[in-house]
Amino acid sequence: MTSTPRRRLAVALGVATLLAAEVATAAAQPAGRSPGERLRQDTEAIHALGVSGVQARAIAPDGRQSVATSGTADLNTGRPVPPDGYFRMASTSKTLVATVVLQLVAEGELSLDDTVDHWLPGVVRGNGNDGSRITLRQLLQHTSGIHDDLPGYTTPEEYYQQRHDVHSPERLVARAMAHAPDFPPGEGWAYSNTGYVLLDMIIQKATGRPAHQEIENRVLRPLGLDRTRWMGTSPTLPRPHARAYQLFGPGSVVDVTDQIPVDHGNLSWVTTTRDENRFLRALLAGRLLPPRQLAEMKRTVPVSAEVQRLWPGGRYGLGLVERPLSCGGTYWSHEGGDGGYITLNGVTDDGGRSAVVSMSEARGDTPEHVLDQENAAGALIDHALCPTGPGTR
Repeated sequence: MTSTPRRRLAVALGVATLLAAEVATAAAQPAGRSPGERLRQDTEAIHALGVSGVQARAIAPDGRQSVATSGTADLNTGRPVPPDGYFRMASTSKTLVATVVLQLVAEGELSLDDTVDHWLPGVVRGNGNDGSRITLRQLLQHTSGIHDDLPGYTTPEEYYQQRHDVHSPERLVARAMAHAPDFPPGEGWAYSNTGYVLLDMIIQKATGRPAHQEIENRVLRPLGLDRTRWMGTSPTLPRPHARAYQLFGPGSVVDVTDQIPVDHGNLSWVTTTRDENRFLRALLAGRLLPPRQLAEMKRTVPVSAEVQRLWPGGRYGLGLVERPLSCGGTYWSHEGGDGGYITLNGVTDDGGRSAVVSMSEARGDTPEHVLDQENAAGALIDHALCPTGPGTR
């Protein structure tokens, strides 16, 4: 999910290169395919939809990796997609925010039953909004009812006009407060980036330090994730990276790499497929949260009917999505999409098997294109986590 045109569409509803040195060979794929061969085939299938560039990385329980790329990193030069290039993490960073909140809960600094007003008195107020009735759990789980109204571009002209705009957290929350709630707190589900803006503000109020600094100190440094970085209001990414593109309509593909994420708090992170895999594996393996808090994170509710189109059978925990596997059971994930970069990911319940696919073009011009891209990327994740095919575990 994302704060840009892809989110709005969602809720309204090359040549592949295999890095042979890192290919896992532990489990046979359907029809005799190796894990690396299947990953390569799946990245090619995404590229065949018209997505300019794709990079994917899957990690087996024994730690061996499969890496594949497809398409091009630059439509002008045709240079290849870097196999460990940076991309904007976008809403996957909500899992980072949720992890820090739950660590503070474990330390007794926060409670999931704390109200927004307890930490930010008077901030959520007006038009029926009432911060005294909304808890941290509801912010984390998108059950607060707070209406989402983050700025976003839907045309090339809007992109060029808005790409360097900077919005304070207070201004973003104020936009949401101009609307009535979508439903009373706890009585529905609606994806709300604004809820996570509030969580950033609460982390800073509770610790005295910005949320991005707490994430770095509590998650990134302990795990050695030195290629996951907070970019603040920088409109650029570190090198190497694929250029990011947005399809606005037939014949209208725009390079949207140069932009400041609307919510330059929890949406300003960049990462790589290697780091994102390592984070998700560590989280589900219990390396970041005590058992009680990890169990809270995995307590889920159904997502809305609209989002079910993107996440069939999906359920939302605290900054973590549960989705079914074709081979039985479920996996955990949190996709992200912003500024042309769309990323899907997944990790098995024990943290033993994981996969990340990052696409450097958002085909967001029609709901059908959004769904096709989502389904193709979702199939890649499912194949990587179900190495022996449907019906087996």
